[in-house]
Amino acid sequence: MLDCKYMVKLPKNQSGQALLMVLLSMAVALTLVLSVLSRTISDVNISSQDESSLRAFSAAEAGVEQALVVGSSTGTVAIGDASFSANVSGFAEGKYTLVFPNNFVSGEPAVVWFVSHDANGNLTCSGQPCFRGKKAKVCWGDSLANPVPALEATIFYLTPPGDYSTVRIARAVYDPNSERRAANNFSDPASAGNCVIDGINFAYDAIVDFSSLGVAQWNTPNVLQFMVLKLLYNNISHRIGVDVNTSLHPQNTTLPAQGQLIESGGTSGNTSRRIEVFQGYGELPMAFYSAIYSKGGLTK
Repeated sequence: MLDCKYMVKLPKNQSGQALLMVLLSMAVALTLVLSVLSRTISDVNISSQDESSLRAFSAAEAGVEQALVVGSSTGTVAIGDASFSANVSGFAEGKYTLVFPNNFVSGEPAVVWFVSHDANGNLTCSGQPCFRGKKAKVCWGDSLANPVPALEATIFYLTPPGDYSTVRIARAVYDPNSERRAANNFSDPASAGNCVIDGINFAYDAIVDFSSLGVAQWNTPNVLQFMVLKLLYNNISHRIGVDVNTSLHPQNTTLPAQGQLIESGGTSGNTSRRIEVFQGYGELPMAFYSAIYSKGGLTK
């Protein structure tokens, strides 16, 4: 027979507290487990989205490469379920305005074409649109830029039309900085601070008048060839824009294509990515713009 005087019996309220502690511990553990699972699922989703985004971007790049070879196209690429759709169009073709997609440092040429290019890249006005305007408004620069950039515009033209052995040039230079103009003898831009092209604001602008620069028969097809624009004095790069709207010339002629604009979209799952690439036409080496060519040889 046991001696009961050494046995201890827990009060009822203490046994209820122990059960509560167990339930609370289980709740905390369950919360931690659910938190870890939620974080893991989120990480998996993010990784999956990143992978889809990468596949879509790779597909868009493949579309650009395909378009460079065969033109506008659609197709699939061997990267999972990725696909692309690419479109090729003439950049600024049939428009009165042009804003170059890249910025330009001092001395870097920006070429505005007045003649069209055929499928082989040859200059032509036969069956192709060619610009026959008298003037062009050139806009450039940022109002906060220091030093203020100046502008050089060089027009290449033919006399007679289509005869490339008679290439001539006309040049105009503009400087918004009055102190520099006293030394460099550049022209003062007619207006400044009121140029907006395709929604982009430019700090400076000048009207380049081909007729006043001595370009004969400027309104005849295949006389005006191209214009080279260069910023000067700037230590940072700037945008350049051109406007040839009908108020500047009576012919109502628009610009020909300035190059190819390739727009390629890639899709993978629910993710899409888009790439735009501008491919300009072949240009003369930069050294050409710093020299004068004549029948007697090369003079720098």
